[in-house]
Amino acid sequence: MSYLSVLAVMMVFSRVSGGLLSHTSHPHSLNSQQSGQRSLLLHRLRRGWIWKELFVPEEDPTPRVIGQLKSDYDRGEFTIKYILSGEGAGDVFEIDEYSGEIRTLKKLDREEKASYILQAQAINRNTNEPEEPQSEFIIKVQDINDNSPQFQNEPYVSSIPEMSPVGTTVAQVTATDVDDPMFGNNAKLIYSILQGEPYFSVEPKTGIVLTSWPNMDREVQDEYLVVVQVKDMLGLSGGYSTSTTVTVSLTDVNDNGPTFQQHLYTFAIPENAAVGTTVGRIMAGDGDVGINARMTYSLEEDLEGSSTFIIQTDPVTQAGVVLLAKPLNYESKKRYVMAAEAVNDHIDTRFLPLEEFRDRTTLKILVGDVDEPPVFLSSVYEWNIPENAAVGTVFGSISARDTDSFSSPIRYSIDKRTDATKAFKIDPNNGTIAVAKALDRETTEWYNMTVEAKETTQNHLSSSVVVFIKVLDINDNVPRLARDYQPYICEGTQAGDLIQLLSAVDPDEPTEGHHFYFSMVPEERINPNFTVRDNQDNTAGIVALLMLMVRRQRRKQQEETGVEVKELELPDAVSQKVLYYGEKGAGRADLDFCQPVVPVRPRPKRRERRLRREEVRASIRMSLRESHLIGPEDEVFRQFILDRLAEADQDPYVPPFDCLRTYAYE
Repeated sequence: MSYLSVLAVMMVFSRVSGGLLSHTSHPHSLNSQQSGQRSLLLHRLRRGWIWKELFVPEEDPTPRVIGQLKSDYDRGEFTIKYILSGEGAGDVFEIDEYSGEIRTLKKLDREEKASYILQAQAINRNTNEPEEPQSEFIIKVQDINDNSPQFQNEPYVSSIPEMSPVGTTVAQVTATDVDDPMFGNNAKLIYSILQGEPYFSVEPKTGIVLTSWPNMDREVQDEYLVVVQVKDMLGLSGGYSTSTTVTVSLTDVNDNGPTFQQHLYTFAIPENAAVGTTVGRIMAGDGDVGINARMTYSLEEDLEGSSTFIIQTDPVTQAGVVLLAKPLNYESKKRYVMAAEAVNDHIDTRFLPLEEFRDRTTLKILVGDVDEPPVFLSSVYEWNIPENAAVGTVFGSISARDTDSFSSPIRYSIDKRTDATKAFKIDPNNGTIAVAKALDRETTEWYNMTVEAKETTQNHLSSSVVVFIKVLDINDNVPRLARDYQPYICEGTQAGDLIQLLSAVDPDEPTEGHHFYFSMVPEERINPNFTVRDNQDNTAGIVALLMLMVRRQRRKQQEETGVEVKELELPDAVSQKVLYYGEKGAGRADLDFCQPVVPVRPRPKRRERRLRREEVRASIRMSLRESHLIGPEDEVFRQFILDRLAEADQDPYVPPFDCLRTYAYE
């Protein structure tokens, strides 16, 4: 029996012995006198029968007696029966019903169950009555160091900035031990470093991992594996231990500036390279990463300061990309030398002085010569030439030059596809342009053609330019009527009525616009019944005069003689007053009827004729100029005067124009 078992048995017997010492006689031989003494004894025994705790070591595979229950009435005659009930009774623990010894049946695990609550009873076998009241007690499983500590929340990963000071907290590891922390040192833990020194250390009791090395540089080593061990029994021999790994990463700080690996970069580019062409790349190294490695490049060009090149930062590689910003010309400049500088975008002066966050290098760019086509002195040519310019007239000159170092002679020509009429010619040697054919603005006002300049040697390169030629107008066309006018008139047309509106056209285009003047041709035989009135707006009107009624008189004479008057055939488009004539009784209109189809203007009433008296006078004056054509002996004229007199005598609204007309004729 182990020391603990013996201790438990001794404790049990010491508690029971008080009752036994007070027990003096066998309970079955008691008399009435003894009854009162037994009552007092039972009262005392009950106090001894109150059980508290028993202890049993865990992980003991051997069944053993861990204690004994015994009543004061037990005389060794086996008349008392001990009964055990409660947690683990019959499974984990058993009791000898005769001796009251309690035994374990199997090994116990404190971490599985640390204590058991049981009840004990002593019964008289003869009377089956309890000799003692039921008493409750506890069996506690005593801990032994049978478990190793375990780390929680694994894996452990942490990061700290590089260059962190000594004592910077990295992480905290935590382990637990399921052994009893109240019994000995079984669950008392202590931490230590197995791997990671001298850079890291751990606090023995808390498990806090700290830095122990100054200025750890990420660019030298960016990750550390720290192995931490935890041991129970305060690290004494015989204890259990466990280890875990803490992965520590160093994050970047800007403790490095940009540095060019070359002091001189040389590039070459042809002179005909397009603007935006990549000339080359330069690279400044920076040991940092991310935002701390970002930089901006700039150029400081040579003394000319032409800004021919620019530099941009590649956001992915952080390289400086040199680009062409302006066209190159080998004949003007063959080489460019400039300084390039790289500067960190984000500067932290805790780690470096300000000047160490920048670096410089030199760029040399050589321009390559390329055979280029001729270059015209102007991007477009435009001339004006009058349409009456004589053939052979030189009116302009085109000039181009070869900009290459070896200047080649140039010949000029007109693209035949742009000058189908061959109206112009160009001197192939000096580029002068002359008229080759007579020009007519009314036929062609603009000429658009292309002139080509080609080198006569080397690669025969060529270029072209557009030429615009405008033919200027001169007054080389006579005006003419807008169309062939054939006016028609009714015989009842009044003096001053508009017979036809005339207009004229002229192919020329004077700068101030056309100004047409209309008049009768004096050399031609003129009908005195009509005149032309100039409206001063490039139009004129044909106006009827007094002698129109003569035609009506002649028609009456023809009717008296029986001569048939045929219907006058007129076109559909006639817009003046027209008459239709036919025989009497034939169902046609009467000869005296004149129906206006589309009158130019409404015929005024007689009382309104006074407003046109000046027009009548003008008509009379026009008639006087031609009066020699009709004399007083003419029967038609004489009848015309008589008719007018009759009309004037019958019209009460007009003055006696007959006197005026007679006087005018005489």
